[in-house]
Amino acid sequence: MNRFAPLLVAVLLSACGKPEVEVPPPVAIPPDAIGHFCNMAVAEHAGPKGEVMLKSGGQPVWFTSARDAIAFTLLPEEPKDILAVYVSDMGKSSSWDRPDAWVEARTALFVIGSNRVGGMGSPEAIPFSERPAAEAFIAAHGGQVVDFAHLPHDYILGSGIGGGHGGH
Repeated sequence: MNRFAPLLVAVLLSACGKPEVEVPPPVAIPPDAIGHFCNMAVAEHAGPKGEVMLKSGGQPVWFTSARDAIAFTLLPEEPKDILAVYVSDMGKSSSWDRPDAWVEARTALFVIGSNRVGGMGSPEAIPFSERPAAEAFIAAHGGQVVDFAHLPHDYILGSGIGGGHGGH
């Protein structure tokens, strides 16, 4: 058994590896936040917003719509060192005009195809952390629920339903 000791030590040390990067919590939208795609003030637009946290650090990458934040994750020219993608949780936010609650996009449910539009006047992927809130929204505004993995790329990127990058 002694001959296996070096192998055991190597396995245990490799398991330690580098410490995982801590995922920062979402940040409240500052008044000077500018949308990544549209270069407009994020706070001046109604509807769900987005912020992406990158491993390379710095300030969040801001978006005037949740749909734009999701598009960022799909576009090959954008950074791929993503730690977190936060979108407004419209089931917990106090208003459509000033959403103030967040959910990690990859765990959220989205209502697509509703009669509500995002901050730039384009169709929106409206995020919710809880299915009952999404279903109540559908009862009032139409649409269907999909999870992050099943968001249609043509809906998000605009080659199908509703314009490109949230109208930018």
